[in-house]
Formats: sequence, C-alpha cells, structure tokens
Amino acid sequence: MKKVIVFGAGLSATYLIHYLEQNASALEIELHVVDLNEDLLNEKCSSDKTMKHVQSIKNVEFVQDLVKGAALVVSLLPASLHLQIAQICLKTGVHLATASYLSEEMKALNLQVEEENLIFLNECGLDPGIDHMSAMKLLNEIRAEGGKILEFESFTGGLVAPDCEDNPWRYKFTWNPRNVVLAAQGGAVRFIHNGNYKYIPYHRVFRRTEIVEIEGYGKFEGYANRDSLKYRETYGLEDVQTMYRGTFRRPGFSRAWNCFVMLGATDDSYEMEQSEIMSYRDFINSFLPYHPSDSVELKLRQYLNIFQDDVDLWEKLEYFDIFSHKKIGLKNASPAQILQKILQEKWSLSDDDRDMIVMWHKVVYELKGEKKCKESSLVTEGKDRSETAMARTVGTPLGIACKLILQGKIDQRGCILPITEDFYQPILAELESWDINFKEKELSI
Repeated sequence: MKKVIVFGAGLSATYLIHYLEQNASALEIELHVVDLNEDLLNEKCSSDKTMKHVQSIKNVEFVQDLVKGAALVVSLLPASLHLQIAQICLKTGVHLATASYLSEEMKALNLQVEEENLIFLNECGLDPGIDHMSAMKLLNEIRAEGGKILEFESFTGGLVAPDCEDNPWRYKFTWNPRNVVLAAQGGAVRFIHNGNYKYIPYHRVFRRTEIVEIEGYGKFEGYANRDSLKYRETYGLEDVQTMYRGTFRRPGFSRAWNCFVMLGATDDSYEMEQSEIMSYRDFINSFLPYHPSDSVELKLRQYLNIFQDDVDLWEKLEYFDIFSHKKIGLKNASPAQILQKILQEKWSLSDDDRDMIVMWHKVVYELKGEKKCKESSLVTEGKDRSETAMARTVGTPLGIACKLILQGKIDQRGCILPITEDFYQPILAELESWDINFKEKELSI
C-alpha cells in the first residue's frame, strides 16, 4: 500500500479527500489526513479506512515521521506553510501537490527537486489550475491547426447561482473573504493591449471593467487581475498583442465596490484606534471630512459624488447597514478587517445557497491569412453551502492529478504546473463527469 498524506481539511479538502477515498482501492493507497480541528476531520473523512491525525505541522517530528516512506503529500494548508512541507518532502524524497500559486521560494527548490527525481505540482485547483489547463488546451488546438495567437483574454469568477442572487450586489462570499477585500492591491495592475503595455493604479482598477455575456447566464463584468502578464511565457504567448486576465462579478458590482476603495475602507496597512467600541457609522465617518451639521450620509454622497438619483449604487451601500449604530467589536483592527466583518454579516452563504463558478477565455488568432476568434466558457453550480462549486473545482482537479502521479503517468520532474497535455487532457476529460465542462464557439470578427 502506498501512503498518501493530506495536510489540511478546510474548504477545498472536501472533494479532494472524497476523491482519494473513492479511488483508494484502485490506487492501492493508505490515506492519512492531518488537521488541528478534529470536527473537520470527522466531517471530511467519510471512509473508516482513512487515518485521521489531530496535529499541528509545528510538530516537526510528527510531520517528518508521517511523511517518511510516503508516495505523495498533498498540502491544502495556507500557502505560507507550503514551503515547510516542501522542504520535508525534499528531504524524505516524496512527491508533493498543491493548488496554490508557485511561489518564488518554491521555484528556488526546482533544481533540487529535479535532482531528487521528484514532482512538486503547483497551481492545480480552479484559478490557478483549471484556467491554465483549459487555456492551454484551447491555445494548443489552435496552434495545431497552424494558427497564430494574436489576443488572449481570460476571466474567472466565484459568484452565487442566479436564483440565489437575493441582494443588490448579486454576490456573496464563496471563498476567502479576506482575498475579496484585498483584491487588486499590492501595486499597479498591468496588462498588454494591442502591443502596448498598460497600467492601472489600484484606485482605478474597479472603474476599468469589461462586459461579457455568457449564454444562459446573462452579463458579467470583469476587472483586471494585478498581473495579467505573469503567464505570458508559461502559455507560450511572448509575442501576443493583447493579454488580459481578470475576475468576474455581476454588472454594477465594481462601481459600488470602488466606493469602499476611494473611502479607504479596504486599507490593511494600519490599525484603527478604539475600533472595538466604534460603530459602523463611526467607521464610515472616520474617513469623511468634519462638518458641524451635515449627516454622515450627506458627507459620504458629497465625498464620493454620489447623486440623489443614483438609487442602485446607494442601495448597494445601504445594504450593509453602514449607517447603523451596530458595534464593530474588533480590537486593534485595520480598516480592511473591519470592512470584512461588516460584509460577512450580509454576504455569508445561507444553508440553501448555491455558489457558481464562471470561467471564460477569448482567443483571437490568424489562420491562413484570416482573422478568427474562439470563445470557451465554463459555468458550474454548487449543491449547497457545504458542497460548493468552488470546493469541487479546486479539490477535484487536484485529486485527479494525484491519481496521475501515483499511477506514474507524469514524466516531468521539478516544480511544475499542470500545463502540459499529460495533465490537462485526462484531467479536463474526467472533470466533465463532475459537471465541469467547457463550451466552445467560433465568433465572427
């Protein structure tokens, strides 16, 4: 029996663990799952053959002993903890798989990983993950026909299913709320358009959006990810004239969200004094100029140039009770942490809510002197708050990739991404049985 270890039993672990349990006999694996939370372990592990360990990875001796002799380790821990696991895997000669971005620290291990004949797979979830695989499949099919890629655009969004859009924003948290609050921060957004490099400062990101319509699901608006050029070399698009990657929301979201950006409510760089006794109204007022008689509502309208007849925008802001006297109750909190708390009261999924993943690629290319365009789109919905589309699209591709590694079907070694045919063909094919499939169509230009 081959020992497989999963570190972390959080949101993305549900489908991964179930997939490995379902394939345990065929793969001849002994599955171990490690987490600090015993309740999570009991909830996520459905097979009585799965070995559960209530442990912290700070217990280095335990981790080293468990990893020794394993065939594969899967880390679903926070990205900052992957390196610790990676170093132990390198030392003990064990393959590693994660759904997280390939960090510079992990990249630095590449030569050692290759020399030890190991696979350290990264970015094999949804975004990053399915986005890479579906894009590479589309791009390589066009190249196989003799096409030259001119433009590439790609958007992904984690939203709620249409019949669960029960608030003015048509949005709820389906993943890490902190990532939503801090989206697009950390430097200017950059992309390339018609051969020219473009840069968008943070305070303008949510005012530069693109509208995309997907059949059967209506319109979405996309705002740019921080670095659209990161995968230009990875995708073999060094000479592409346009490359733009972004995030989907429903139309109107970005303009309203920009109000919080302009206000300063998404700032995570400092703590606010007496935040624990501050009310929601006080929080908003703390960013506004002093006036002896004007209300907070009026000052906010004036500060952000929100007109009286801008009903949709104002309804979105009022939805969060930001003018109420509710207490924040967070000590030494940053503006971003306070905003996250306010949002979570309204944007958390209810028991019956279903989330929805939307992904869309557009490729403009030249074939035999003629300009052509292809679109590829994915829409998949979750079952409920526990079995979400987000968890399914993160955990399932990683589970399939683990199977391929365990079966010896991956020849590459080093710190790699799932961008080659030996990964994306079998993974995308199997994902179709999980209601994760792409629809392609040709468009006229």
